[in-house]
Amino acid sequence: MTFQPALHWWSHVWRYTLVLAISGIAWFEVARWQWEHQRWWFWADLAVGLAGLILLGWRRRHPVAVAALTNAMSFVSWSAGGPATLALVSLATRRRWREIIPVGSLALTAGFVLESFNPLGRQPYALVIPFVVLIIAVTVGWGMYIGSRRELLATLRDRAETAESEQHARVAQARSSERARIAREMHDVLAHRISLVTMHAGALAYRQGLTDEQVRVTAGIIQDNSHRAMTELREVLGVLRDGPGDSAPERPQPAARDLPDLIEEARRSGMRVQSRPGLVLDDIPEKLGRTVYRVVQEALTNARKHAADTLVTVTLKGGPSNGVSVEVRNPLRIGERRNPPPASGLGLVGLSERAELAGGRLTHHVSPGGEFVLEAWLPWPA
Repeated sequence: MTFQPALHWWSHVWRYTLVLAISGIAWFEVARWQWEHQRWWFWADLAVGLAGLILLGWRRRHPVAVAALTNAMSFVSWSAGGPATLALVSLATRRRWREIIPVGSLALTAGFVLESFNPLGRQPYALVIPFVVLIIAVTVGWGMYIGSRRELLATLRDRAETAESEQHARVAQARSSERARIAREMHDVLAHRISLVTMHAGALAYRQGLTDEQVRVTAGIIQDNSHRAMTELREVLGVLRDGPGDSAPERPQPAARDLPDLIEEARRSGMRVQSRPGLVLDDIPEKLGRTVYRVVQEALTNARKHAADTLVTVTLKGGPSNGVSVEVRNPLRIGERRNPPPASGLGLVGLSERAELAGGRLTHHVSPGGEFVLEAWLPWPA
């Protein structure tokens, strides 16, 4: 069904004004003759016209019936010409030829019949037929144009609404993806610092006989890493701000060349880390190096949480032809640790997802020799 917009008061006003104008033009000369010679015909014609005008109120709910009735009235009434015209236009907006052809034929016949009763003198059919056909054709064409325009506007409106809803969906998906990325980044950044703070705070809480110098050094490490954790948290959360000037530019992301600093920092915190680089770190591309850095960082964080007093071995090897392989292994801790840190299990999940997005893979297992082994392979970008 053709889309029909709601009509406001002005739409009703100009439509009914046009109907009255058409009826007035068609009936004016005949009405004068009827008033002077057969006044009952005048009142009958006026009554039929008013009935047709009232019927127009139902032209949208019953378009075929109203158009057929009003055009049938025009067989005997000149004043019904206006209502018949509007009803035919309204019917034509539906653009259904099986409805338009019968009612149009009825209107055409009514025009010929009414002209045969013209008390002012019948015009030659050579003039009447083309004139009536032209009027009916213009009326139907006008209605079909209106219907086509309404359908086009409805289609454009639907497309705009669909595009808007799809845009909202894309925005929501982008926000969700960005939140997941920020969550992974926060875990990668903060877990490393907080694990350092936890380890040294535990040493202060449970070790006895520490000298003032040892307490001062340990407290300094806790303070330093707490400050770095807060700084990095602000940098990560800065991307959540909306305003263009609300956050400072993001600092450069870590890369493979920063691995020696990461391992040295772990050693300064008290861990025993053995590094076996089998390739030149500066040759690793930036994006690949960032993923390698995060893999090693998460592995060191897990070792610090669950086996801080063991030897951690970090091995890197590979190249452009066969990709980069990262292996981090450490012996399992013997005995249970008092007040162990909470295990979220999200770090390795996030790393696996990061590796898959880079086209690689990440696995972890316990070797027969009682070592926890984390292995990652990442392709070298073309």
